[in-house]
Amino acid sequence: MNLSQELRGANTIAISGHIRPDGDCVGSCMAAALYLRKTMPQARVDVFLEEFGESLRSHIPGTETICHSFETDVASYDVFLVLDTGADRLGEAKPIFDAAKKTVNIDHHVTNTGSGTVNFIDPAASSTCELVCETLDRERLDREIAQALYVGMVTDTGVFKYSNTSPKTMRIAGELMGYGFDFSSLIDEVFYEKTYVQSQILGRALLESILFMDGRCIFSVIDKKTMEFYQASPGDMDGIVSQLFLTKGVCCAIFLYQLDPLTYKVSLRSDGTVDVAAVARFYGGGGHVRAAGFTASGTHHDIVNNLSESIEMQMEKNGN
Repeated sequence: MNLSQELRGANTIAISGHIRPDGDCVGSCMAAALYLRKTMPQARVDVFLEEFGESLRSHIPGTETICHSFETDVASYDVFLVLDTGADRLGEAKPIFDAAKKTVNIDHHVTNTGSGTVNFIDPAASSTCELVCETLDRERLDREIAQALYVGMVTDTGVFKYSNTSPKTMRIAGELMGYGFDFSSLIDEVFYEKTYVQSQILGRALLESILFMDGRCIFSVIDKKTMEFYQASPGDMDGIVSQLFLTKGVCCAIFLYQLDPLTYKVSLRSDGTVDVAAVARFYGGGGHVRAAGFTASGTHHDIVNNLSESIEMQMEKNGN
């Protein structure tokens, strides 16, 4: 796919990604917006996303132009660009998507079957930023576009450690590094650095974690009361499930944090023994074989018990 060709002639373009946007979502949306504003100066390009953390805001160029209110005076955009998700997780941007004359969907989640009139879905890609980079004319990239793409690739690959990292991923990342941004400081500040609150809530989650299934699985939960005590936001929960997964002997990690009474956001990580995308899909979510998530209703005990059954069935099926 060539993004410029797909959007040729468009005068109004809307861009959005999934609810609770992460680095890949924000990075791909802003890289696309910066590129289109540069190459199609006659077009109006609006980005609609929910609020996200200061770390991404300060390291992804152009985020100050993002619309967080989902209000627009455009009755129907010529093109709506859906990135890092399908239309089912657009949240408040969904009505804007529905009204658009043309929709383009770029994503790397295996659970996305394609939501656009034009789709570029590749589950083998490390990130949506990697795919967006493939759709751009390389000679039109600049430092800001490259940095936005790099942030998304770094966060979605765990600094090029996760299994979705390929030689192609590294070639593209190396090319982006050539644009001169401080990639070393960027990695530290975006991926590793934590606020005091984030360190406290991580410590609490690790301290109260529980091993089960003979030490092969681990889970932890942070309720609303605990979040309020530490003055933590949903964005402060990022990275906790990955840290739980690093526990020796664990092949599957579950982390829950409370959104509302009897409503939890559930994150799953696996070494591939368990297809957590299939597990998440069963509960209305999605993701990748090794990383997935969903929102669940009920007590955290009931949610973990139900997940345990699904995980155990997969382990038995795969002979583990």
